[in-house]
Amino acid sequence: MKCTILHESRGRLRVHAEAVRMTLHRADVLEAYLNHSSLVEHATVYERTGDVVITYTGKRTEVIALLAHYKFDVAENDALVTSADSRKLNREYQDKMFNLVAGRALRKLFLPAPIAAAYTVFRSISFVWKGVRCLLHRKLEVEVLDALSIGVSILRGDFNTAGSVMFLLNLSSLLEEWTRKKSLDDLARSMALNVDKVWVRSQGTEVLVPLTKVRTGDQVVVRAGNMIPLDGTVLEGEAMVNQAALTGESMPVRKVEGSTIYAGTVVEEGECVFTAKAEGGSNRYDKIVAMIEESEKLKSSTENRALVLADKLVPWCLGATAVTYVLTRNVTRAISCLMVDFSCALKLSMPLAVLSAMRECGTYHITVKGGKYLEALSKADTIVFDKTGTLTRATPQVVDVVPFSGCDEREVLQLAACLEEHFPHSMANAVVRAAKERGISHEEMHSEVEYIVAHGIASRVGGERVVIGSHHFVFEDEKCIVPAGEQEKFDALKPEYSHLYMAASGQLVGVICIADPLRPEAASVLNSLRALGIRNTVMMTGDSERTAAAIAKQVGVDHFFAEVLPEDKASFVQQAKAEGHTVVMIGDGINDSPALSAADIGIAINSGAAIAREIADVTIKADSLEELVALKAIANAMQKRVHANYRFVLTFNSALIVLGAMGILQPAASAMLHNLSTLGISMKSMTNLLPENKAPQLKA
Repeated sequence: MKCTILHESRGRLRVHAEAVRMTLHRADVLEAYLNHSSLVEHATVYERTGDVVITYTGKRTEVIALLAHYKFDVAENDALVTSADSRKLNREYQDKMFNLVAGRALRKLFLPAPIAAAYTVFRSISFVWKGVRCLLHRKLEVEVLDALSIGVSILRGDFNTAGSVMFLLNLSSLLEEWTRKKSLDDLARSMALNVDKVWVRSQGTEVLVPLTKVRTGDQVVVRAGNMIPLDGTVLEGEAMVNQAALTGESMPVRKVEGSTIYAGTVVEEGECVFTAKAEGGSNRYDKIVAMIEESEKLKSSTENRALVLADKLVPWCLGATAVTYVLTRNVTRAISCLMVDFSCALKLSMPLAVLSAMRECGTYHITVKGGKYLEALSKADTIVFDKTGTLTRATPQVVDVVPFSGCDEREVLQLAACLEEHFPHSMANAVVRAAKERGISHEEMHSEVEYIVAHGIASRVGGERVVIGSHHFVFEDEKCIVPAGEQEKFDALKPEYSHLYMAASGQLVGVICIADPLRPEAASVLNSLRALGIRNTVMMTGDSERTAAAIAKQVGVDHFFAEVLPEDKASFVQQAKAEGHTVVMIGDGINDSPALSAADIGIAINSGAAIAREIADVTIKADSLEELVALKAIANAMQKRVHANYRFVLTFNSALIVLGAMGILQPAASAMLHNLSTLGISMKSMTNLLPENKAPQLKA
């Protein structure tokens, strides 16, 4: 890409793309391309001007080279963009907003009064019909009040008031629709497939390839805990697949040879090989938007209460109008009351407050799957942490390899990496990374790999059963033993490290020692959460009692549990809920899934296992645990905003009705103040909940 540097400062560049028409799609692809680079902290593309603003952490020369090597209209880069096109959405609604306001201004300035009146009558037909339709269905809803206020104004010859009411109603409706779609779009894009590479069977072996390189007909291998990246047909194997993201059903579906599987679903048990029906990147997570829009269970009780209350107040508004007319015999005063209703503000502001809160969460790398989870989080008093990859860094390091049974370090690490690379976990990633750093190649030398949840991995190499995993799995479940004469070496293993044990044919062959450093912000985050209403903090881990106690003391949790199994975590969560607590569970692994599902709010680390992200109600990027503080603060602030909205709507609109009944406000003024207040509170509901100076400082 040819570009000109317009401005630069330390760590920041503003460039202009030359000799190219910057379409909406091109802007999206370029922005995604830059943001996927490790050199770039954040990039924004302005499609109207063709300018690109880049904040970077790498070298200036490398960023310039990144721009220079970029080519437009390359299919491989298109795969970086989800189907949800927010740029196109914003442009569409900006144009609609401009047309609505400009049309109103032009009609007021240039349209002759008789034609303007006729236009107002024509436009009123749709509003009146909505009110009539409600009555035909024996419902008294806000559409009836809108129809009456517009209809009575026209009958009185007050076309200006009728036109103003319709304009404000259209404007409010457009703002609501825009905000809702934008929030849904942001949510859907955040939930898009997070799969970069997949295992493809080629010439009798498995090869790890980028998703964009997968072609129709390729044989793709997926195992327990993996997300299915493409639509396809099962060629061999058997798996239980969680399809909740597409169907809403939480029960897994059995997939056998010949079954169709879908992109975005997750393998809970088993493994299978399937033939891809489309090329990598061509069938992204398109159905997620429809799922979110149709899932009413995602609405918070706050939203539902607002909708119910709004409809219940309609008869009272009609009653106030009738009483005013009976007492005063003044049509004008009665119409002033009729121009006011509570429904508009309640129906607009409450959903907007919730959706805006979900959108704001997105700016902190947080994806919330429904408003009800933010509401539950505002009430949460107990939080349960997994240790590895959550309280500790997601990138643990191999610090030592201790061989047994006459093996050497390279042999142990080679075989361990060969087994571990098939499964997404921070410990497994550490082993694979250590082998790569030491130049150890680990070609596939094993048969079928079996993953035992929360325990380890089993396979066969050269006819021998090889297992790798926890102490409990290797020595208690598999009944493996320490080789004779090496017990002293085994006892000398340093307790401050986490250990992966590997055995072959029932005998220990190696121990991999992994440093799992605590996140530096963990202790301060727990203190911040306590200040926001969390009264009980718990850590649960499969590590030994000694390791768990050391970590618990450093981070400052109230309680900790060591050597726990997945069912133990879930049982604790269920017990806490039964005692009346609102429980948050945060984890990243397959073994955390039962507890994530059982909790009132399950929070998954975005880089963790796909099944954990699928089951969780909230996902966080977890660059910093400060994201949890932001999440809790937003949830608390959302509830405060909702209660403030209730108070304002009820107080302000009641005052308008009283002033109208007293004859102080004329119908036009009453309608104007009512609609302006509705717009005002709706716009207020769309603003950020956390002030910049009080928000946690997170990387963009």
